[in-house]
Amino acid sequence: MMRVDEIIEQIADLQQSDLDAWISEALISPQEDAGALVFSEVECARIRLICTLRYDLEVDEDTLPIIVSLLDQLHQARQRLFKLSAAVATQDKLVQAAILNAIERQTKTD
Repeated sequence: MMRVDEIIEQIADLQQSDLDAWISEALISPQEDAGALVFSEVECARIRLICTLRYDLEVDEDTLPIIVSLLDQLHQARQRLFKLSAAVATQDKLVQAAILNAIERQTKTD
């Protein structure tokens, strides 16, 4: 877990005002520990991503929530695909073959 002052110190371009805005816009979800805001490793990675989008790629503040939302949706879709793949892998070989055939047929019609 990392405190606000630690994350600001670690990321050179990060401004307290930006971090506060991202928290209020729910782009980042810190936890509270003894009255102080702290960030998990996942949230720290998210802050770094948002900083890259905002500072390095110069994504507009109004566009930032849209991009972050789309990235979240992509991440969720990937997680669901991994779970589906794992579930298919546990099935009998005939079931797996039937699923692959159905995918092939669907791919040909697309």
